[in-house]
Amino acid sequence: MERIDGRKNDEMRAVKITRDYLRHPEGSVLIEMGDTKVICTATVEEKVPSFLKGTGKGWVTSEYGMLPRSTQTRKQRDSSRGKVDGRTMEIQRLIGRTLRSIVDLEKMPETMIWVDCDVIQADGGTRTASITGAFVALVDALNHLVSIGKLKLIPIKSYVAAISIGIKDGEVLLDLKYEEDSTCKVDMNLVMTEEGNFVEIQGTGEENPFTKEEMKEMLELGEKGILELIQIQKQSLGELSDKVGTKK
Repeated sequence: MERIDGRKNDEMRAVKITRDYLRHPEGSVLIEMGDTKVICTATVEEKVPSFLKGTGKGWVTSEYGMLPRSTQTRKQRDSSRGKVDGRTMEIQRLIGRTLRSIVDLEKMPETMIWVDCDVIQADGGTRTASITGAFVALVDALNHLVSIGKLKLIPIKSYVAAISIGIKDGEVLLDLKYEEDSTCKVDMNLVMTEEGNFVEIQGTGEENPFTKEEMKEMLELGEKGILELIQIQKQSLGELSDKVGTKK
């Protein structure tokens, strides 16, 4: 099948991660996956939610949003509508869960990191790009705490990244553009660690149910893409990459 941008079925879009994208946050990244662009920032706060006070544990949480003209038609701001829509809430909870799953919260006592993911241009895969970029911003924020003596080591247990997969016209495709995502028979978002452990599997049959064999094929292709993304994360982090994960 000829994909809309000429890629092979198992080929990701071009990925670029730019660190230190903004001046003020302890960690900031611009991640570009094809025409999807997301700014991810990580902010350190010397406090934790009330349910963690006195426990000695830290916390990582996230917020996600899309700029009004990140999409083809203007998207109304949540502040104008007076509430956060269900999709936004789902995605920011996913990002927060993902990051907490790979951080040793007991080794960042009474410290919270806010990770904000703001989509400035959308062409499919905004949640998966947000997770992949947010991880790098989080590493930089935690390394900042190490550099000022607040932490001894970066308390990250594993690399993590996310990718979309879909089935269109009977073929499994990696890293979906918007036009592919909106017309796929099956749409899946996969979040996985470097060791091949799953954080989240979100798979939906849009028109028909999908088989176990199709599920297996999507997971295998998704793992291939995630391992490629983790190598890009490592290249972006440079010398800092060796201080992250089980091999540090």
